[in-house]
Amino acid sequence: MDDFSYRDGRLGCEGVDLVSLADEFGTPTYVYSRATLEGHYDRIAAAFAELNPLVCYSIKSCPNLEVCRVLVGRGAGMDAVSGGEIERAWLAGCPMDKIVYAGVGKTEPEIRAALSGGHSLLNDAAAADRGAIGWFNIESEQEFQAVAAIARELGVKAHAALRVNPDVDPKTHRYTTTGTKETKFGVDLERALAFFERFGRDEYLVLDALHIHLGSPIYSTEPYVRGVTKVLELVDKLESRGHAIKTIDLGGGFGADYETDRSPHAAEYAGAIVPLLRERVAKGTQIILEPGRTISANAGVLLTRVVYVKDGPDKRFVICDAGMQTLIRPALYEAFHFIWPAIVGPGHVPPRRAKTLDLPGLVRCDVVGPICETGDFLALERDLPPVKRGDVLAVFTAGAYGMSMASNYNSQVLPAEVLVSGGASRVIRRRQTVPELLAHER
Repeated sequence: MDDFSYRDGRLGCEGVDLVSLADEFGTPTYVYSRATLEGHYDRIAAAFAELNPLVCYSIKSCPNLEVCRVLVGRGAGMDAVSGGEIERAWLAGCPMDKIVYAGVGKTEPEIRAALSGGHSLLNDAAAADRGAIGWFNIESEQEFQAVAAIARELGVKAHAALRVNPDVDPKTHRYTTTGTKETKFGVDLERALAFFERFGRDEYLVLDALHIHLGSPIYSTEPYVRGVTKVLELVDKLESRGHAIKTIDLGGGFGADYETDRSPHAAEYAGAIVPLLRERVAKGTQIILEPGRTISANAGVLLTRVVYVKDGPDKRFVICDAGMQTLIRPALYEAFHFIWPAIVGPGHVPPRRAKTLDLPGLVRCDVVGPICETGDFLALERDLPPVKRGDVLAVFTAGAYGMSMASNYNSQVLPAEVLVSGGASRVIRRRQTVPELLAHER
């Protein structure tokens, strides 16, 4: 699952003691395990090896440049959803032709930057000759027209994958469901045929690929089987009309272990998906995968320090220096994150990560943050070992959509990020300061 474990009652990451790390770098701090990042990527690549896919890491899940560099070093491409993420991918060393650009609201400056390094949003002369990205994932007719027009103006030939909506419900949170007819993403299967008839022969934006993304996290293989089957039926129809489909992008959405053994292994997802695509790949079709959460989530924990413990008439509040401004998933999605003290006695070493644990002496409490909102919490009605002011808590499976969604709400500064590799640790994003927070307004 990951490389975070208790040794003699103290939580460590690989060879680093996390309480000592919290003392050195302060809290709140996100800590990432290099070994976990690499291990998760390697397992996906190995599970799907028969398809020889391009595995494009979904930057939005955890966009730190050093995290991206670690994965590029393993051979990953990058899945970007903004111009800023394209620049992150390039700075991380990802070849432009291994970048997929998705998102429903691509602006003209972002499109230009994706087509030509001469329009890089970094204004960096070194980017001028970097070339165009590998694929635009196209979400609408007007978007295709906008990208094609700019490509024609620049004299650049680019490739496009039409994002199709297979109307498959992955049974995840309504905010992270993207493959049903009610979402803003993609075009439905019926419109896809007309889309190709209208735009499928553009000489500058070559429409020769299909893209799906059902949502996240998906804890079953069944939605993928239904989605891929529908897409393959569409491929047959398109090819019968003279439209060659050279690439199929399956998106991402694989689950992560917010609880121990919650998610299928990469081999289980592959076991259901690979047989459906084996024949296509043998004929030359390229497959793209866009995993994010399943690589980064368990690779990160959030360290937070207890500021106060307050006993109310009916419950105990554990008030921390991290809250919804640091990790918004519990407040936004009602998401579960396992939380536990970083130092525990012999009877309180957690045997697994779960919503409830049958251990002696646990105290029911709400784990909350410093923000002036009733909805500011990390956990509600959670049984924890007794904690006191100054103790360090670890919020597990926080590597995905943690730091990437952190904010300055209530004029709180952004936390630090630290990467652990073996017995070494280093800051890969220093903690924001109050002067930096206010600099653009003074």
